[in-house]
Amino acid sequence: MADLFTPSPTPPLAEALRPTTLEEVIGQTHLIGPGKPLRLAFESCTPHSMILWGPPGVGKTTLARLTAKAFGYEFIALSAVFSGVKDIRAAMEQAQQHLAQGARTILFVDEIHRFNKSQQDGLLPYVESGLVVLIGATTENPSFEVNSALLSRAQVYVLQSLQDEELRQLVQRAQERHLPGLQIEEGAAHALVGLADGDARRLLNLLEQTATAARAAGRTQVDAAFLEQALSPGARRFDKGGDHFYDQISALHKSVRGSHPDAALYWLCRMLDGGADARYLMRRVVRMAWEDIGLADPRALQIANDAAATFERLGSPEGELAIAEAVVYLALAPKSNAAYNAYNAARAFVQKDKSREVPVHLRNAPTRLMKELGHGHAYRYAHDEPHAYAAGESYLPEGLPEPGWYQPTGRGLEAKIAEKMAFLRQLDEQARPPSD
Repeated sequence: MADLFTPSPTPPLAEALRPTTLEEVIGQTHLIGPGKPLRLAFESCTPHSMILWGPPGVGKTTLARLTAKAFGYEFIALSAVFSGVKDIRAAMEQAQQHLAQGARTILFVDEIHRFNKSQQDGLLPYVESGLVVLIGATTENPSFEVNSALLSRAQVYVLQSLQDEELRQLVQRAQERHLPGLQIEEGAAHALVGLADGDARRLLNLLEQTATAARAAGRTQVDAAFLEQALSPGARRFDKGGDHFYDQISALHKSVRGSHPDAALYWLCRMLDGGADARYLMRRVVRMAWEDIGLADPRALQIANDAAATFERLGSPEGELAIAEAVVYLALAPKSNAAYNAYNAARAFVQKDKSREVPVHLRNAPTRLMKELGHGHAYRYAHDEPHAYAAGESYLPEGLPEPGWYQPTGRGLEAKIAEKMAFLRQLDEQARPPSD
């Protein structure tokens, strides 16, 4: 009888608004719109194993639940964060019981990428036998994180972040169904959508916090100013170890390489705003100076290193200005990957080539015996030669032709370097004995 007097817990707004039919789902029209893959799967009444890949709060769990409901399957949910092989076995025993009662089972594994190889392998026999239809949800690239054997037995569907207009539809639905007395001004709605960053669950959590704060303040109307007071500033969605992280650092690097300072600043600020380690970003900026600018503007490396030192001295947020200025300089600097390409070519050659002997005239001769053996004999000291260059001399192993790995560009300082190299090659030609 005590349960009669125990109040039922109120579900969070995100749970209360979870769609109960496919028509209620907001977003993912590329998958569930008319004629689209998941819509066709629902209409065919033939469920199949699938991996739902997408950022948080875009409907992966909802689609899994709706799939089970649409096909009349039992639904077993596991979280790969908290479950192990023992939990998998227990779920399979439950699925066997369902089958004995004439029911099929959908096994939903949230964060499936968190399962190790043996745990993922443990799912294979049950998926292959048809005991369960597997639906895995992941925020990580399944081609890297899900075993190929399991991946080959499941269709991968990519879910996308919700667009601003879709998030606005969600705000309107929440007001109509659960917050009818709360008026949200346009500026506040715009701010909520921006803070949600494409994440429906986050949007509803923020909206719920706002409604609670409004009730406490005795308000029925929320404007941008009140929203700023009610919500503590939070970082945008940012996966410090996953695809979003590497996609954004890739965008930053390519914006610098593409000489677009505004885009480079945008991605830098996105990452800083999302909580990226500024020291990591600085290491990448230094790498950009070496890889994409190189000898076309050696000052770029100095500026990148100075920015790193400045950040170490000042910290955040003051030191972040130094990083930003380095990024702008690198974006506008002349570009060259000639030395980078030359290094890669030389390294690849050495890895495949035999171990060639050092020419005798280049060998070290610290002892009398080595000198008697000819080490260093006939070596020409470049500083004693015209132009400080021993014209015609070879510094490569015997029998190895000039590979020409380093080919300077005509941009920035490398234009001068190219001129110098052409001049030295001309001296070499003049120093060669005339052919018979």
